[in-house]
Amino acid sequence: MKSTAEIVNKALSYFNSGFNCAESTLLAIAKDAMTLNSDLIPRIATGFGGGISRQGYICGAVSGVIMGFGLKYGRSCPEEFTAKTYRRVVKFCRQFQARFGSIICKELSGCDLSTIEGIRKFREENVFQQRCRYLVSGAIEIFMGLIDESNKEGW
Repeated sequence: MKSTAEIVNKALSYFNSGFNCAESTLLAIAKDAMTLNSDLIPRIATGFGGGISRQGYICGAVSGVIMGFGLKYGRSCPEEFTAKTYRRVVKFCRQFQARFGSIICKELSGCDLSTIEGIRKFREENVFQQRCRYLVSGAIEIFMGLIDESNKEGW
């Protein structure tokens, strides 16, 4: 597996090339950390950008990581248990919130992207580069740390 720094750099490369927060984190996790290639990635993550289609809900970087946990630990049939995925997602969300103060896009960005004014503020204040890129890189760092922890502890 590639290093955390390499995966962070890939996520930021995707982000800087125009992919949204959710697409960038999921692409880096799926394609670069897990070497899973599918044309469904990043498409499956597109609607999660901007806190679910610019509604300001759960941060897209968080959503992308949650989908990444699903790819790695999710179930393939209803008889399988959800606990191993859920506990990792809960731990991730707690760490992300502790580090950034929230998992909610509107709170993290300071912009209501569901309004013209919020989009204008987002662009004028360059929130994409001034704030969101750090959320993308931080989300990947936390994800990779939890994967490493899982591998060491066998959970």
